[in-house]
Amino acid sequence: MKTNYCEKIHESREISKINPGSSYASNCPSPRMRVLQILLFCHFLSPLQALTPRFLSPKCHEGPPLLTTAHIAAPSPALGNPAPVRSSRSVRPFEFETMRQFLVGLLRRLDVGPNATRVGVIQYSSQVQSVFRLGAFSRREDMERAIRALVPLAQGTMTGLAIQYAMNVAFSVAEGARPLEARVPRVAVIVTDGRPQDRVAEVAAQARASGIEIYAVGVQRADVGSLRAMASPPLDEHVFLVESFDLIQEFGLQFQGRLCGKNLCAEGGHGCQHQCVSSPGTFHCTCNPGYQLAADHKGCLVIDHCSFGNHSCQHECVSTLGGPRCRCREGHELLPDGRSCHARDLCNGIDHGCEFQCVSDGLTYRCLCPDGRQLQADGKSCNRCREGHVDLVLLVDGSKSVRPQNFELVKRFVNQIVDFLDVSPEGTRVGMVQFSSRVRTEFPLGRYGTAAEVKQAVLAVEYMERGTMTGLALRHMVEHSFSEAQGARPRVLNVPRVGLVFTDGRSQDDISVWAARAKEEGIVMYAVGVGKAVEEELREIASEPAELHVSYSPDFSTMTHLLENLKGSICPEEGISAGTELRSPCECESLVEFQGRTLGALESLTQNLAQLTARLEDLENQLATHM
Repeated sequence: MKTNYCEKIHESREISKINPGSSYASNCPSPRMRVLQILLFCHFLSPLQALTPRFLSPKCHEGPPLLTTAHIAAPSPALGNPAPVRSSRSVRPFEFETMRQFLVGLLRRLDVGPNATRVGVIQYSSQVQSVFRLGAFSRREDMERAIRALVPLAQGTMTGLAIQYAMNVAFSVAEGARPLEARVPRVAVIVTDGRPQDRVAEVAAQARASGIEIYAVGVQRADVGSLRAMASPPLDEHVFLVESFDLIQEFGLQFQGRLCGKNLCAEGGHGCQHQCVSSPGTFHCTCNPGYQLAADHKGCLVIDHCSFGNHSCQHECVSTLGGPRCRCREGHELLPDGRSCHARDLCNGIDHGCEFQCVSDGLTYRCLCPDGRQLQADGKSCNRCREGHVDLVLLVDGSKSVRPQNFELVKRFVNQIVDFLDVSPEGTRVGMVQFSSRVRTEFPLGRYGTAAEVKQAVLAVEYMERGTMTGLALRHMVEHSFSEAQGARPRVLNVPRVGLVFTDGRSQDDISVWAARAKEEGIVMYAVGVGKAVEEELREIASEPAELHVSYSPDFSTMTHLLENLKGSICPEEGISAGTELRSPCECESLVEFQGRTLGALESLTQNLAQLTARLEDLENQLATHM
């Protein structure tokens, strides 16, 4: 007839009432109570090392992931081991002492503590006694003291009863085990030297089903069939045989090898969202780059790198898996430093169509005109002095004192003047002469018919250097530059002739003769002095009044303010050429107009002559009276 484990030990509710340290007795008949058994439950946080120099080999460095984050007797990253120790009459005193040393040696290589490995020890024979429960001690010294004080019970071998107690009581939360959802591995090690006096297969199966991993160690006369009935599969990894208690250290070596070789990540069920990392006896979850572990230590959350506040982005910070990345607002571009932004220059790389200057503000662009000119309705072109047609010759000082970089500024200044002129064969014609120790015509008045052509030619002019022969340049202008052969229009067309002289110092020859000759020829002269230019020479070159025809700038970089002064000489609202209308003298309307003006002048002369004749007659009469 079946004993049914003494009616399941009065059901498990009676078992849970037993306090640690009390005896858990069986009323089942026990014909022979002579076998000592130890059921060892341990929890590991750090990798399992040698149990002692005598019993264990060095620590294992690889193994089940659950070993790395150990937790006592609960399913999470660690192992939990309460230990039932069998003590019966068949175990001699020196053998029991060997078992005691084995337990002490095992403890000394464990990282024990409330948040690390928790250890419990149970002794049983025909009754079960909790030597200390899983949550009883947090220090290894206290555990060793309790083991050294262990006294054999010396009666019976109720292994099934001990497994039942371990399953229902020792691994309960009340006894110090951590909850199942914590996923701390539960490991039971049963060491016995005989045959159980009760049935173990059914209760061991229940224990394994509840999540307890059982290692069965047989010493001397242990029953192999019972060991296999208790142990977890695979049996070749959970069943160990030791010939004597003196050789129990062999179990330590084999047990360590089995436990360290287990890969809990490979067994599945770890719950890691990204990666599972296996360590001896436990595992832990890690996340892919750019993620951080969630509060449950399994899920992964995207790291908000921008929230740290150290990105230094000028506009916006965007968190990516690789770290923070700076982004600029619309209309701006990121600079090479990866943090700063500047407005995108829309004027580069597009056909903006601006006649003079394009200015970008990042989102769009706009066209600008030089000082004195207005932007037209198309938003791109600038108004011109369309009624102020002139023949303009520019005399540019190319002496050594100017220096190459300043000569480039002069050319840019010349082009700014060209910008507000209506350059065309019928409008304004522009010529350029450079002088130093000699004089060179860069291009005559009649060569270019558009402003673009003139500006391109100005930029192509090469710096001459050497002396400053201003008088020689004025002579060349009067004798050659304003000739019809050079492109000047005939005097009969009344097109104003304007000369602009740019110089930065005193002339090395006389200027007075040809400065006066230029004005006698009807050329309106302007003098622009820069730097060390001599004011007396500028006034001698320029037309009267000097205040309107002389300009001065301390250096070449500030010449642009002179543009407004020069504009007045060319644009119709302020210039000398306002209202000038060019007509061919051969046209019929021109002949009629000329005839009309001539008849009017003759009539006026006739009237003046009649008045003069009448006055002479009056004077003659007065003389005759006095005689």
